[in-house]
Amino acid sequence: MDASVQDSALPGRLRCAPAPGPGLRLRRALLMSRLSKPMVFALALLPLLLLVWRALTLRLGANPAQAVIWTTGLWALRMLLVTLAVTPLRVLTGWSELARFRRMLGLFAFSYALLHFISYLGLVNDFSLSEVAQDVVKHPFVLAGMTALLLLLPLALTSTHGMIRRLGGARWRALHRLVYVIAPIAVFHYWWGKLAKNNTADPKLYAAVLALLLGWRVLHALRARRRRAAA
Repeated sequence: MDASVQDSALPGRLRCAPAPGPGLRLRRALLMSRLSKPMVFALALLPLLLLVWRALTLRLGANPAQAVIWTTGLWALRMLLVTLAVTPLRVLTGWSELARFRRMLGLFAFSYALLHFISYLGLVNDFSLSEVAQDVVKHPFVLAGMTALLLLLPLALTSTHGMIRRLGGARWRALHRLVYVIAPIAVFHYWWGKLAKNNTADPKLYAAVLALLLGWRVLHALRARRRRAAA
């Protein structure tokens, strides 16, 4: 039997649908591009919304203040590592769209870090900066956390297109390389805080992820330098 006859003999639901044309594929790609950023924004905001819901429903456990402080700090660290993961994933997958999310994720990292500090300032020290100063002197992990937050501040303030134009691309990139200093300090802050509870399993995992992300960058830079030298 002829192939066209065979196809026409099949029920309508079993016939192969025609492949989408280039115009339809382009519209789908544009739609996904428009939706992807709001989706990533919603996912990054979700931990905060869940924390608020837990607070409103009295599900923060026996020590609510500690739960708020630890949750905001942990998500600051996670967002920082996710931000660092954008470039390796973009290079390895070839998905250039990922670069659009890097700045937003970095701002979320700063926002969670700021909430972490405000929670610590208000819930532990009754908004007394002198008490915070004493903690900074007494506890190295508090000093590390404050240092990471202060170093994140200029990165957040210069995250707009206008600031990039004012600084110039080269100076802006040099400034934002501070993230390679901030991330180890943030991991140290988390590690030292857990050390007092003799629970360093999670900090070791985050340290390993950070080492992988920074190690990839070193190898990638060395390979790029070798290619330029061979050219």
